[in-house]
Amino acid sequence: QVQLVESGGGLVQPGGSLRLSCAASGGSISVNLMGWYRQAPGKQRELVARITRLGVTVYADSVKGRFTISRDNAKNAVFLQMNNLKPEDTAVYYCNRVGPTPFGWGQGTQVTVSS
Repeated sequence: QVQLVESGGGLVQPGGSLRLSCAASGGSISVNLMGWYRQAPGKQRELVARITRLGVTVYADSVKGRFTISRDNAKNAVFLQMNNLKPEDTAVYYCNRVGPTPFGWGQGTQVTVSS
């Protein structure tokens, strides 16, 4: 079964940037609708960006214009470029298949935006 490993998080000041990576193993994700989710303390996990197998993207209003999702099907990976980060972007970020049958969740990568 597909295993997902997220990386690239860290501590960044407001206005800064980070690039998250999601590497998949154990199977191909190239045909799947993939997304980046985040979960802040005390809040439900939310979908912030998704990308079809052909590269069509959709974003949550809260990140539109600041985040860019991309994928490299040859590398079996998905990415999230995050610019102009805000304190409210602080969360653990996860990637996964979007829909009623997600893959097993990875450990996520912590993003903290603070001065």
